[in-house]
Amino acid sequence: MQIVPVPAFSDNYIWLIHDADSGETAVVDPGDAAPVLAELEVRGWALGQIWNTHWHPDHTGGNLELREATGATISGPDSDRIPGSSVILKEGSEVRIGQHVGRVVEVPGHTLDHIALIFDEAGVAFVGDTLFAMGCGRLFEGTPEQMHRSLQRLIELPGATRLYCAHEYTLANARFAAHAEPENAAIAHRLSQVQILRNDRQITLPTTVAEERETNPFVRAGDVETFARLRSEKDSFR
Repeated sequence: MQIVPVPAFSDNYIWLIHDADSGETAVVDPGDAAPVLAELEVRGWALGQIWNTHWHPDHTGGNLELREATGATISGPDSDRIPGSSVILKEGSEVRIGQHVGRVVEVPGHTLDHIALIFDEAGVAFVGDTLFAMGCGRLFEGTPEQMHRSLQRLIELPGATRLYCAHEYTLANARFAAHAEPENAAIAHRLSQVQILRNDRQITLPTTVAEERETNPFVRAGDVETFARLRSEKDSFR
C-alpha cells in the first residue's frame, strides 16, 4: 500500500492510496480535484474510488469533478451531504483496494457522521478531522462525550498504527500541548522537532498511536470533563 500526500488549500492533506499489485488507486477526502488529477497524471495512476470521512466541503469539494474525470465510485457516511455519494459507509462496513481490506469505524464528534478507515493488517488508519497530530477536531456537531469516546477508540489501536490526518495543524497543536502539559518532556521534545520540520516546510504526518499516547493531551485526558475543558481552552488559545 503506497500512500501519497496531496497538499490542498492552505493546510489540507488529501491522501492518495495505490496498490501496485492490482494497479488500483483510491483517494481520501479530496476537497479539491485539481491537485489530485495532477498527481494522478504524474504517477500514471487510474483513480477508481473516492472515500470521504465526513461531509465538510474541504473534504468533498472535488468529488464530482474527480468522478467526471475518472469514473471513480464515491463512498462516505452521508449520502445527502456528500456530493455524488453512491455507497454508504457505516460501522462495520468494509473498503477494499487490491487485497487490502479496511474496516469502517464511526467516530462522531467533529461531525455526527464522521468515520475512520482502518486497515489493521497494514497498520494504517485514515482519521479525517477526528484526531490530529497532538490535537483533535473542533466539535461542530457532536458532544464532548462523543469525541472523547471516538478518540479513545482510535488510541486503542496498536501503537505502531500510522494515523493519516487531514490537516497540517501539528505545530499549533504542539504549542497548545506544551501549554496544557508544561512538565511533559515528550511534548517539549516533539514541539522542537515539529518546529524544525515546519521551518523546512516539511510534512509532519503521519503520526502514530504511540506518539499520540505520549504527546496528545486530548487522548491523554482521563475523563470527559478534562477533555471538554481542554477542547474549550484550545478553541481560544493563541
